[in-house]
Amino acid sequence: MSGIPFDQREGVIWLDGEFVEWSQARLHVLTHGLHYASTVYEGERVYNGRIFKLREHSERLYRSAQLMDFVIPYELAELESASHELLQRNHVVDGYVRPVAWRGSEMISTSARFNRVHLAIACWQWPSYFDPAGHMGGIRLKTADWRRPPPAVARSKPRLRGITRSPP
Repeated sequence: MSGIPFDQREGVIWLDGEFVEWSQARLHVLTHGLHYASTVYEGERVYNGRIFKLREHSERLYRSAQLMDFVIPYELAELESASHELLQRNHVVDGYVRPVAWRGSEMISTSARFNRVHLAIACWQWPSYFDPAGHMGGIRLKTADWRRPPPAVARSKPRLRGITRSPP
């Protein structure tokens, strides 16, 4: 993968229904999505010019937005069509697609029901992690012992193993 910083790359990004030059895809520092994490995204691999499980990723992006209590203002088919065209315009054969939706900068407060919802899609070259022989031989998978807590649970204190705290 190229070491060029992402804000200095060339190509186009699909932003709010239009293809714009990579360097022109900007948003304001007081965007709600940045301050209150009202942002959803997907990470999609591209193999041989095809986006892996595009429909599943797209549907999950829309479900994630719904869970964040906002609606993406574009039809699913429009998102997928823009993703395909973006691959062609940027000449990406093996790479990565990143659709991201967020609430805009109309107001900064915890409730942002009247903020505009934006959608951008970027893609870039990102070769496979494995050489062709590795693909044919398979990979090893190791599963961690750690399990994610259920969504309705939040720890109030970090659990530190082997560390004792002295009284104040």
